[in-house]
Amino acid sequence: MDEIATPGPPSRVRMLSVHFAPGGRTAWHHHPFGQILHVTEGEGLVQRRGGGREPIRAGDTVQAEAGEWHWHGAGPGTFMTHLAVQEADAEGQTTYWGEHVTDDEYQG
Repeated sequence: MDEIATPGPPSRVRMLSVHFAPGGRTAWHHHPFGQILHVTEGEGLVQRRGGGREPIRAGDTVQAEAGEWHWHGAGPGTFMTHLAVQEADAEGQTTYWGEHVTDDEYQG
């Protein structure tokens, strides 16, 4: 995970480039003001709590709503890189982490 833009105050926007190895994924998490993902290479998966897994690939843009629990990562046989844009809350937090995504959840 490489932070590529952190404007100074009053901005609270953060932009990261995140690279996943095959099968790599985040834990369940949410963002106080939501998140925008833009896949720059490879193929992966994203899942919102209560929904099914969705394939994502280079060129796709996905938005998670504020407070929406979700996870994302690479597909089982490919690397995946995405840009992630989110805003920090008053405490400076951009992400609130939950439990790890199980192999059963990842495999669907």
